[in-house]
Amino acid sequence: MIYVVFVEPETPGNIGFLARTMKNFGLSQLVLINPCELEHETYYQSMHAREIIYNRQEYDSLPEFLKTEGIDYVVGTTGTAGGSYNIPRIAITPENLSQSLNVKGHIALLFGREGDGLTNQELEMCDVVVSIPTHESYPILNITHAAAIIFYELFKNEKQYPVEDLDEASLEEKQGLIDYVDDVLDKLDYPPHKKKNASLAFKRMVGRAFISGREAHTLKGMFRRIRDRIN
Repeated sequence: MIYVVFVEPETPGNIGFLARTMKNFGLSQLVLINPCELEHETYYQSMHAREIIYNRQEYDSLPEFLKTEGIDYVVGTTGTAGGSYNIPRIAITPENLSQSLNVKGHIALLFGREGDGLTNQELEMCDVVVSIPTHESYPILNITHAAAIIFYELFKNEKQYPVEDLDEASLEEKQGLIDYVDDVLDKLDYPPHKKKNASLAFKRMVGRAFISGREAHTLKGMFRRIRDRIN
């Protein structure tokens, strides 16, 4: 199941436009995080997707939503992709995402505020970050335009995932793997700021790889042996 999550929307009409775009591509689970007040414009702009607005979920914060709904995989979006030294914003394209996504559980697709997008702290909660290449003369897309591109890429490949017989690593299995990596970093006396970046970089690599439960188990065993061998 894919949850479309709009974090702190500021414009009532954009919520309606987003719902309309969701229905175009067969999505129905809309979540609003600390939204502005919904107005007549919200329902008007949603056109024939008003049931998505009526059935929406609202949460006060993103962590509350992720914990309550038991989200297995979090996809963030950004209009400002980062380079090698801005790890939270290292991004893949929507096409990369659609070709690789094979998660069977609950997936959250996050869209940020119209003005500022998602913060680095929010992006650090994500398993992978998606950004859409645009022309340098006007690089930032309206949220509903960006959503339409991402939804389309997911929709056109929907019959290719989930991959049959692939035991996708659960959230707990992936977090357990990351915990072992953090233990190794602690044993190596990594400086706190370098440890944070290294841990996030590993989390993102795991996210982009869409590893299986068996792969997670094997890697955990390897890092456990490394940890135990370090004095």
